[in-house]
Amino acid sequence: MAEQDDVLQLIDDTESPPEDSPVRKWKIAVIDDDHAVHEGTRFALSDYNLNGATLEILSAYSAAEGRTLMRDNPDIAAVLLDVIMETDVAGLELVEYIRNEIRNETVRIILRTGQPGQAPERRVIVQYDINDYKAKTELTADKLFTSLTAALRSYQQLERMVQTRRGLEIIIDAASTLYDFKSMQRLAEGVLTQLASLLNVDCAGILVLRDDGNAAACDFSVLACSGCYSRFIGTTSSKALDADLRHMVEEAFQRRKNEFADHRSVLYSRTGSGREVVVLLQAERQLSDTDRALVEIFSSRLSIAFDNVILYQQLQEANTQLEDRVVQRTRALMQANRRLSAQWLRLQRANGFKNEILGTVAHDLKNPLGVILGRTEMLTELIGAGSPKESVTAQVEHIRDATKRLTSMVDHLISDAMADAFDITIRREPVDVAALVNEVTEANLPSAVNKQQSISVSGPQQFVTMCDADRIREAIDNLVSNAIKYSPIGGKITVAVSHEGDDTVIRIADQGPGLSPEDLGRLFGRFQRLSAKPTAGESSTGLGLSIVKRIIDMHGGHVTAQSPGPGQGSTFTVTLPATETS
Repeated sequence: MAEQDDVLQLIDDTESPPEDSPVRKWKIAVIDDDHAVHEGTRFALSDYNLNGATLEILSAYSAAEGRTLMRDNPDIAAVLLDVIMETDVAGLELVEYIRNEIRNETVRIILRTGQPGQAPERRVIVQYDINDYKAKTELTADKLFTSLTAALRSYQQLERMVQTRRGLEIIIDAASTLYDFKSMQRLAEGVLTQLASLLNVDCAGILVLRDDGNAAACDFSVLACSGCYSRFIGTTSSKALDADLRHMVEEAFQRRKNEFADHRSVLYSRTGSGREVVVLLQAERQLSDTDRALVEIFSSRLSIAFDNVILYQQLQEANTQLEDRVVQRTRALMQANRRLSAQWLRLQRANGFKNEILGTVAHDLKNPLGVILGRTEMLTELIGAGSPKESVTAQVEHIRDATKRLTSMVDHLISDAMADAFDITIRREPVDVAALVNEVTEANLPSAVNKQQSISVSGPQQFVTMCDADRIREAIDNLVSNAIKYSPIGGKITVAVSHEGDDTVIRIADQGPGLSPEDLGRLFGRFQRLSAKPTAGESSTGLGLSIVKRIIDMHGGHVTAQSPGPGQGSTFTVTLPATETS
């Protein structure tokens, strides 16, 4: 009777099955065309329990229904499968479908047959990927319990292997992803995302960081939050966390190891640079041993990822500092180049001024020396002719005046050198320009007399103009001496001073060879040679008119030249502001 009590078809199934338990259940499938088998199996396994988990039994009454059931429930742990249903090989074909088409390699398949002769056991075991093969007559309640328990344990081990493989694949992929992050915050957000993917469950998380050498455990930064902790996003201070969360973090820093409790886990990691990372995880389910092992492996890689970000930031800072140093060095080199360029320009100006000094000496000093020479000859003739003392004294005075002018010109040359070296201004004082023009004309009169030329001067008296008397005398002397130099023998030269509005105007007109259009275009340049030649063989350096223009420009005035054409003389006009301009 004991053996008969173990036979499935004799089990009393009048009692109703118990209500579903809220704890985890093993999901198994019974695929058989005999309804009695389904009912007997349910009754025999009604109190089944393995590792605290009960059973959830799903039924299919044909191979076709079995295909749908297996396709829609990939988490079925074990299948009790009848061989003969619609056809003699319907169950075996379903095995092929499960393994090869829907690619379910973890489900454990126990074949049951009421006609073992039609499907020899040895051939089926070898040819088909099944885990057990039983005749229905030998599958008693105890053997069913034993076979199912072995199948579920095998499934559990395979599931752990699959989860471990999946987790390791995620960790490997996560490593390459996390190592690509360049900012600490993005890395922290990536860690929480990868942990949720690794555990394959919705979970909330907080990741905090404490710098090296920070003795206060409560002083840390919140880098990332997720799930129900998202309310802390945007807060970086540890004081923003709830008291219990802050306490858990502080304990993790003191404990310095991972801890798993119920639905909450605490991960600790220390980087090679001395930073400390703590991750709080709140999961919907308690983590399995496999989950914990995978999390341990994952957390061990965090230090490398965080050190990678820290090293990247240090490299960026070093690059920034290097770029700043390059910019500073470049700026210093540019400043040095500008100083060298300025020195080169000063050297060029000094060399040019040297040449100008030589030309000016040859030009300007020649006029007073000619006056001195001419007056000396006249003085000799007067003494030889027994002229009165007054005549001799007058010639001596002319010689003295010419000598003074010569000394003044030397002083001016020194002043010009200073003006080129330093940007100084001219000295302005009230000057009677008409009287100054008369003095200049009188000084040049001997040169005009030698060429039988006449010079007439006109202008209002006692009309004051603010200017540098010495510089204006030098400019007018150049223009008058040029008029004498280029006017023909017996020619006439007129010098007129007038006031036009707020300006003082000086015009020197001659009857010389005039100026061509080419001459007018380059008249006031340095070292320019004009088409006209001095009428008595006098020399010319080409500097006189450039000196005139520079002096007049310094006064804020301007000098121009007009000529009707070759052979018709020329007129030079100097315009000076009568009063000092601001």
